[in-house]
Amino acid sequence: MKRRYIAILALMAMFTACKDNEVFEKEMYKNEVSLISSDSYNVFQEVVKLTGDEIIGYVVASVGGTHAPEQDMVIGLQEDPEPLEEYNWSNFDAAEDLYAKLVPADKYELLDDKIVIKAGERTGRTMIKLRPEGLSPDSTYFIGLKVSDISGVEINPNKNTMLYQVSFENEYASQVTNSRYTMTGIKDGEIPVAANKQLFPLTYNSVRMVAGNELYESKVAEINKKSVILEVDEFNKVTIKPYKDIEIVQLDNDPKYPNVFLVEEAFGRKTNVFLLSYEYTLDGITQVIKERVEMQIR
Repeated sequence: MKRRYIAILALMAMFTACKDNEVFEKEMYKNEVSLISSDSYNVFQEVVKLTGDEIIGYVVASVGGTHAPEQDMVIGLQEDPEPLEEYNWSNFDAAEDLYAKLVPADKYELLDDKIVIKAGERTGRTMIKLRPEGLSPDSTYFIGLKVSDISGVEINPNKNTMLYQVSFENEYASQVTNSRYTMTGIKDGEIPVAANKQLFPLTYNSVRMVAGNELYESKVAEINKKSVILEVDEFNKVTIKPYKDIEIVQLDNDPKYPNVFLVEEAFGRKTNVFLLSYEYTLDGITQVIKERVEMQIR
């Protein structure tokens, strides 16, 4: 009798093992599509170089499974603000002044509403035209995207959305990496000054910084009040302009500070250098600044 029970139990164990193996092989072999992004909030960061023209970015999907698909796989792609809402609430709760923003509709164009992964391949992609000039370097920008099944494709439920982050940089500063310059100079003709300055990219040939040795504060009102624009032309001549509220007069009569941008090379190192001369008026007080603003780039 015992032998019969043992035999039955053995058959049941074999049947269960076969079923488990079947499920395992099915999971291992199945082709499941995911949008390629980070594990944190499904963010994909596109860092674009400002050029003054449209820039092409890409949204990429990949397919899992032991083998590449035997036929084309097509997924739908649509814009969706919900992933950004979840991102903002999870990171900043009710502090709406810290919220990331959707890229304005006039700053991008999704060129196709589907992604095709060709038979025998692992990835497919579609293009986004980006027009990032004019976006604020003080904000984080995303395009919220979501995929849908339009051809019987199985989609990874954990990777069916994407926050496509648009970040930008130019030759002088970056929104992503540190662009901290050191400043040394003279104020009002005789007072030595020194400071660290963060430069922010605005367009392909311009950056923003605080005037003189003013204290940088990340509040919008303070940025508008204290900031100037440095615009570099094709001959590396710099034009200094007010960013918002500050009053600026550019001074072009000092050969030591001729309002130019240059890249200095010494001992195998390269350094971005702005040599600037201007006066600015803040809270009714006018100051004359002659400054060297520099950052080692290599």
